[in-house]
Amino acid sequence: MSKAKGFTLIEVLVALAVIAIAMGAAMKATLASTNNAIELKSRTAAGWVAQNRLNELAALGAWPDIGTTSGAESQAGMDFVWRVETGGSPNRSFRRIEIKVFSAGESQHAAATLVSYLAHVPH
Repeated sequence: MSKAKGFTLIEVLVALAVIAIAMGAAMKATLASTNNAIELKSRTAAGWVAQNRLNELAALGAWPDIGTTSGAESQAGMDFVWRVETGGSPNRSFRRIEIKVFSAGESQHAAATLVSYLAHVPH
């Protein structure tokens, strides 16, 4: 009687267990990568919203009042809420502008923050 060639049941089960563990790790890495890509897209679009707000303030040419304003805007198919805090600075010819952009429904953690200064140019 000749010995049959091939794998034993134990060898096949061990190989399947190793493959299952490897596939689980690969799925976890893929999920993390997808979540990071979504977060990056959201933060990039929020940064654009903040830059747009600053550019609009600069383009208006008006001296902004000290205080807080807020609004909503869509960018790249996502909805955001922004808050502009205008404050003074040691030099009275400048205003400190801090723009925080939040994903819609989020009010605690800003997706983007931009701080800049606007100069008052007398006409």
